[in-house]
Amino acid sequence: MTLILLPPSEGKTGRTRGRSVDLDSLSFPELNPTRESVLDTLAKVSATSDAFGVLGVGPSLAHEVERNINWRSEPAVPASELYSGVLYDALGYSTLPPGSKRRANSRLLVVSGAWGALRMTDRVPPYRLSMGTTLPGLGQLASVWRGPLRTTLDAAVGKSVIVDCRSSTYAAAWRPSGELAAKWVAVSVVRERAGVRSVVSHNAKHTRGLVARHLLESGKDPGTPKALHKLVAERWHAELDRTGAGWTLTVVEHD
Repeated sequence: MTLILLPPSEGKTGRTRGRSVDLDSLSFPELNPTRESVLDTLAKVSATSDAFGVLGVGPSLAHEVERNINWRSEPAVPASELYSGVLYDALGYSTLPPGSKRRANSRLLVVSGAWGALRMTDRVPPYRLSMGTTLPGLGQLASVWRGPLRTTLDAAVGKSVIVDCRSSTYAAAWRPSGELAAKWVAVSVVRERAGVRSVVSHNAKHTRGLVARHLLESGKDPGTPKALHKLVAERWHAELDRTGAGWTLTVVEHD
């Protein structure tokens, strides 16, 4: 099976009514103690005068910060509807054919600073928290999640090829190691103009979303990084390179 790791988006879509989060119904319930610790600390921080500084946001996002305080009672939204923005627009979950949507529900994982890891069908409330945040009393979130995610995601991966579409901030919370790293493929995007390559950021999110959609719609589960490269190369110019213990799949966009 292919496991596709996604970052959350800063933009999140909430609801004005509906059921609140049921922790026991979420995927990976073994993460619940860490989830509650992080979210309860976040709620306390969000109620202080230091909230904007700790969370790295401005006063214009006061409403989003306030929702952190009420995370237990805020209406919960499926992750497939919660996250918005460039990558998720390109993924287009709501427009996937039924078979591809079923594949998305089992193959997509969102690595989150608040929730650890979520599947598309998991229902959680909107929140404002980056994995790069340091919460008072807990520390840097990537470090907080590293142990729990290692146990959970190492088991979830199994023999899957790991297609990593996360940013470095979220990759810091969990990186495959040992035998798992041999099937870990980080997706990179560069732009080539007149033979010169440059790293892109905004467009990289868009392309990663398209790559994830292409894999879901293909109906295929490449069993090796080389098979993954072949599948992605059906649509893009792509290069596969061994980098340390894992691999990097570079999608090259030409102007």
